Amino acid sequence: MLKITSSEAVARRPAGESTLPALLCFSHLRWDFVYQRPQHLMSRFAQHRRVFYVEEPRFGDWDMGCDVTPREGGVRVVTPRLRRGLSESARVEALRAMIDNLVRVEDVTRFVAWYYTPMALPWTRHLDAHFIVYDCMDELSLFRGAPAEMVEREHELIAMVDVVFTGGASLHEAKRTRSPHVHCFPSSVEADHFRQARTQQRDPIDQANVPHPRLGFAGVIDERMDLDLVDGIAAARPEWQLVMLGPVVKIDPAQLPRRANIHYLGAKPYAELPAYMAGWDVALMPFALNEATKYISPTKTPEYLAAGLPVVSTAIRDVVNPYGAAALARIGHTAQDFIGAIEDALAQPADLRRQWLKRIDGFLSTMSWDRTHEGMAALIEPPDAVGRGAPEAVAISAKRAASTITRLDVALEA
Repeated sequence: MLKITSSEAVARRPAGESTLPALLCFSHLRWDFVYQRPQHLMSRFAQHRRVFYVEEPRFGDWDMGCDVTPREGGVRVVTPRLRRGLSESARVEALRAMIDNLVRVEDVTRFVAWYYTPMALPWTRHLDAHFIVYDCMDELSLFRGAPAEMVEREHELIAMVDVVFTGGASLHEAKRTRSPHVHCFPSSVEADHFRQARTQQRDPIDQANVPHPRLGFAGVIDERMDLDLVDGIAAARPEWQLVMLGPVVKIDPAQLPRRANIHYLGAKPYAELPAYMAGWDVALMPFALNEATKYISPTKTPEYLAAGLPVVSTAIRDVVNPYGAAALARIGHTAQDFIGAIEDALAQPADLRRQWLKRIDGFLSTMSWDRTHEGMAALIEPPDAVGRGAPEAVAISAKRAASTITRLDVALEA
């Protein structure tokens, strides 16, 4: 049932993890899709405990089972394999058996259950988790193609978890009345990684022949993007080049605007993003204002800023505040607004740009994925150490976490 495809070079138990429960993460996102919040956090948790990242299953004409593949950083990626055509009940039964087998084979006796999707509940609710986390990074029920039962499952999940983390202020506002244990941990950044874009980089081959000025976007291209806005900018300024990095999902590629100055370069590895951004003049966030973007807190906002790029975005709530309010990003509503903001960014004098970069660095100094991980760990480690619900441990945890969360709040209000 369980196939382990591990490398002998990968240590099975990272140093220090034996004192902490394992972490079983159930996610709707594939590990190799786009490097974002789950990858940043799970790779950090894996430094001190075993982490199993359970992806959505793959379907095909094969023997059912699951592959456990160690990745750099110590995370074990678990990929269930199911036969296509299974009924819903058969699918749930097979997944439940696989996760039980995983726990048995890997000798997982105590663990934290970490959910990114409520849709994993039917085949995991029976597990005897030591501590349960719901890291709500998006309002998945509002995304295109969301299952009808998503809302009901989320209600059940929130009722059973020990703590809820939200990926932004808007989500926190929406969820905080549902549980007394909801904490806001906004999107963060590996500033040093993206700061590489501020120094000379070799232009990637597929971008090297694109003229300047270049307006760049890096992220998933889906129903959350305002394609008419992208087309309007490109049509009005044919001398500007729009560089679009990222996979196209949930929309027909034929719907994408096609012009000589729009360049779709596909998905790129996280490690290569600074090299692309180094060749951009302005970064774009042309999100549609719809149900799917109502609660998003784009990780790319601090990433663009760390790269030293002027940012022009639509009026996404978690971008308007704090980034727009602090004059760290320009906000536009129409193609003409974007064009004016881009022209302003391109014309920014060098001395003003240096001052702006100092403000950016000061702002980003209060943010990091390390700090986010530290704050989250503070809320789950005391039960790990002395047993679930011990009052003295919870009090210590709250005090430790509060200092971290306060620093994050200061960053939001700066």
